[in-house]
Amino acid sequence: MLIAGIDEAGRGPLAGPVVAAAVILDPKRKIRGLRDSKVMTPDARDRVAAEIRAKSIAWAWAASDVGEIDALNILRATLLAMRRAVEALAIQPLEALIDGDHCPDLACPAYAIVKGDRDVPAISAASIIAKTTRDAMLVALDREYPMYGFARHKGYGTPEHLAALDLHGPCPAHRRSFAPVIQSSFEFW
Repeated sequence: MLIAGIDEAGRGPLAGPVVAAAVILDPKRKIRGLRDSKVMTPDARDRVAAEIRAKSIAWAWAASDVGEIDALNILRATLLAMRRAVEALAIQPLEALIDGDHCPDLACPAYAIVKGDRDVPAISAASIIAKTTRDAMLVALDREYPMYGFARHKGYGTPEHLAALDLHGPCPAHRRSFAPVIQSSFEFW
């Protein structure tokens, strides 16, 4: 049975898109090291992500950008990215397992699983693809807006990022609906 695991990366940051991934694992091609991406080192995530891309039946990612996050709210933007990721799969699943307690509107039955990124291999794989994809996007954003340090903190509200936000104000990559960005005393770019 073709079952897609779905997860996201980037719900909490102050900047950048939210990225979702969908992965259909091949039961005949084992992937070592599948686990929640948050407990892996960046090198381990990159190594396992390459194996997921090589050995899965299908995988895809999609994003909701900052404008969509601000217009819809982060939950709805996340569910939209998840739906887009499933729709982008080369092979459509018969069922989807989603990390968390909300399901996107999909063409197949979908089931939410709290801590699914820890307990369900296909969701772990999606977690890894979403995280490595989003991290690469933030490294690229860092080249465009180096004063914020996106390559280091990936848009999260670290002391370094908050200090840069206070000093420079928000850039177009910042989520205008998130409190620390709203509270900035600067005019938006």
